[in-house]
Amino acid sequence: MDIPQPDMPGSSSRVEYHPGDNTFKLSLPKLFHYEEVLYYLNRSKLECLHQVDQGRIYKLIKVKETVLPLQLEYDQETHALVVHSLLEAPLRAEECQAAAAYITEWLDLDRDLTPVETRVASDPILSKFSESLRGLRIIGVPDLFEALCWAVLGQQINLTFAYTLKRRLTETYGEQHPFGERTYYLFPTPQSVLTATVQELKELQITTKKCEYILDLARRIDSGELQKGDLLASGFQEAEQTLISIRGIGPWTAHYVLMRCLRDPAAFPIGDAGLHAALKRELGLSVKPAPDQIRELFKPWAGYEAYAVFYLWRTLTL
Repeated sequence: MDIPQPDMPGSSSRVEYHPGDNTFKLSLPKLFHYEEVLYYLNRSKLECLHQVDQGRIYKLIKVKETVLPLQLEYDQETHALVVHSLLEAPLRAEECQAAAAYITEWLDLDRDLTPVETRVASDPILSKFSESLRGLRIIGVPDLFEALCWAVLGQQINLTFAYTLKRRLTETYGEQHPFGERTYYLFPTPQSVLTATVQELKELQITTKKCEYILDLARRIDSGELQKGDLLASGFQEAEQTLISIRGIGPWTAHYVLMRCLRDPAAFPIGDAGLHAALKRELGLSVKPAPDQIRELFKPWAGYEAYAVFYLWRTLTL
């Protein structure tokens, strides 16, 4: 049966699934660059929440109480993702729907990239990368607690150490499931993290302040005080203010979460070190650009600043 996905302008995402199968196809929007997805997902060997191997993506998700190990592979002939459950039992319809919804959000498949493409073509910096960036989508972090923890862990440290801390936190407090020759992990739930003390989290080499922030976030989410659905319903501006009001979350962290979890295309982490490095390199500057200079450069990207930031991050390795 065909399970239609939420419509967005320019989106053609649909699921082709037949009851009794353990595989379904997720058709993709025209502007989609699978090799860029692989590159981004494979940027650190310390990543433990997904794996990339020989052009395939391996990811574990949870549907109610069922853990679902998935294998994703690009079918160039049909321009679709072939999604295969590694469980012996066939996929149930609700599992197929949940997996398709997760992948659609994770890989940003419902975004109409036409306005982004137009801006890239006329951008004085990004236009020279237009072919490389074509179809690049913002790889997301659908789970709010994971996104917040990842942003907090990454504050004022390099990316390699941030991945190290995330891996330690996941291996210690997350779920671990072996399937075949691979071991899959689920990011810790707020409830599992709340079994820890500040001192126990510090043993992972997370700073005291960050331990306190993470435990506070876990409490807020566990109590229902902080929920992704509520943040989305409130609108992006109010969501930003809600996040910034929480101890340990400043403008950079809030906008990072708005960008990668709440999917605000206008999210703008203007203080991001990677953004500064990219602009400094491309503009031939000896020092990082001033905030006013960055805002002026981003004026043509109004409403789509998140994509300009994500694309500028990518230019650092092109």
